[in-house]
Amino acid sequence: MPVRTDEQLKKHQAALLELLTVFDNICRRLGISYQLFAGTALGAVRHKGFIPWDDDLDIIMLRPEYERFLKEAPAEPESEKYFLQAEFSEHWPMFFSKLRKNGTACIERYVPRDELMHQGIYIDIFPCDSLSDAPIIGKLQFAASKAVIARSLAKRGYRTDSKIKKLALKLSCLVPAKAFCRFVRGEAYAGTKRVHCFFGAASKYEKSVFPREWMDETILLPFESGMFPVSAHYDELLTTLYGDYMTPTPEAERGQKVHAEIVDTESSYENYLEIQKTMEFDGYTRSIR
Repeated sequence: MPVRTDEQLKKHQAALLELLTVFDNICRRLGISYQLFAGTALGAVRHKGFIPWDDDLDIIMLRPEYERFLKEAPAEPESEKYFLQAEFSEHWPMFFSKLRKNGTACIERYVPRDELMHQGIYIDIFPCDSLSDAPIIGKLQFAASKAVIARSLAKRGYRTDSKIKKLALKLSCLVPAKAFCRFVRGEAYAGTKRVHCFFGAASKYEKSVFPREWMDETILLPFESGMFPVSAHYDELLTTLYGDYMTPTPEAERGQKVHAEIVDTESSYENYLEIQKTMEFDGYTRSIR
């Protein structure tokens, strides 16, 4: 597992906050709604900013808002300094999107199949989709999302030592991706009572399904130097995700949550591509709480 200093983490978090501020400014100008999500929402509620040991930033948007952002944001003035890495776009086969900062590096411990993939510091942007009111159909949407996720990971270059996961990655190439994506997105279920974030890659169905009003209704909470939207039902949401979310994981059990092997806030990822090719996969677990 990569080791980082407190100074390195603070620089990384500062770059993430810059990206969030840019994202927020764009959404305000365009009238697009979003929420801080997962560990970022937890940080806002419990720490009024980043979880002190966290090194990522998550945003969630209902599908119509998400689609508008992907369509309209590239025309915004910040587009030269930042890069919108839209889902299923050229050089990015994944099922969610990222806003990255040009001229930086956030190198994960794998070699992308596509050498032109942007690997700057990023914030994650997850879509939130409609869930069928029929329980069986909802579970099928969840299963279909796993197939799409496996196919995307295989295309990106994900590696694993697990024989079962290797088999799943190979079989995923048989998935009719477009049809499965439409099904997961729930285009036929607009206006249902519940929504899901299966493309947020949560491992459990129960932690990925929420009442629609949790994503519709927002409030502003302090996060570092600004005020940003979170679910007005953040207590219920965070309890669903983390249980007793106000009690941090004991330090001895916490581990160090590190998403990237190399982070550089001042130099481009392109300077590290040859080094990246020499890295070996090394799986590890971590706790967000």
